[in-house]
Amino acid sequence: MEKKIAILGAGSWGTALAILAARNGCRTLLWGHNPDHIATLARDGQNQRYLPELPFPENLAVTANLSVAAGFSNLLLISVPSHAFKDTLTELKPYVSADVKIAWATKGFNPDDGRLLHEVVAEIFSAQTPAAILSGPTFAREVAADLPTAITIASTQPDFANQLADILHGGCFRTYTSSDLIGVEVGGAVKNVLAIAAGIADGLGFGANTRAALITRGLSEIMRLGIKLGGKQETFMGLAGLGDLILTCTDNQSRNRRFGLALGQGKDRNTAIQEIGQEIEGVSAAKETFLLAKKHAIDMPITEQTYQVLYEGLAPLTAVQNLLAREQKPES
Repeated sequence: MEKKIAILGAGSWGTALAILAARNGCRTLLWGHNPDHIATLARDGQNQRYLPELPFPENLAVTANLSVAAGFSNLLLISVPSHAFKDTLTELKPYVSADVKIAWATKGFNPDDGRLLHEVVAEIFSAQTPAAILSGPTFAREVAADLPTAITIASTQPDFANQLADILHGGCFRTYTSSDLIGVEVGGAVKNVLAIAAGIADGLGFGANTRAALITRGLSEIMRLGIKLGGKQETFMGLAGLGDLILTCTDNQSRNRRFGLALGQGKDRNTAIQEIGQEIEGVSAAKETFLLAKKHAIDMPITEQTYQVLYEGLAPLTAVQNLLAREQKPES
């Protein structure tokens, strides 16, 4: 039986996943909401804006028509920013078949209420709709360039996780499956907040010691929140937890890290966002994570200070001083 997948979201990550699936022999359709952008992709045979000089395989087509994308395959992989996730699913619903399966590569919370994205899928479709998330230490350009990469695919329905893994796994791309949907979602969302914090510290001129401490204590924050919400501890020590956290905190391909660097170097929030010119998921995730921590009475000091820098005008240096001034206590 021919493998087919429709990928929704023609940014860098959606495009990279479409290239990957097509390279693995799967007939792939990439949808984007901007007709002019999609026309350019069709003309150039590549995504010059986000992934220049990485041509599309022959079995990768593009469309700006959502009904065409929905009718192409019953397996849909969503790769839009978290703020557009709910709206995209709502617009998609009238066009999908009864046997639709929804996967997503979006990292973040629902901005309206801080819900996890699988809850949004269940609300718009149903709790029985097969749902899966893929997450892990992945930069889009490296995936599209076929550099060795590993990722986690999580679903409460193992057959669906395996189906998605079968499409994406191959060559230099390794997939691992998990049943911990919640843990993978939390890891992928909160690591962006901590990447901003790590960028701020480096922008202020602090060293490798500071960065390592932020990553380690940041992982503790992810675990406290994730376990409270129903995730499993071992997930946070894997690709979708520690792996993704290390990647985004240490490499300047990370937009969240570069945003933090700009703040640490004295630039204001709007200037930093404009210079990067792409979605910075950690900005909204900082607010949503902060509110979740308050709601569940979870101690997340790095997240709290990052939130105050972004939303309350706290000076980055003061935020670091606040963290250092916290009382001494046991590590665990």
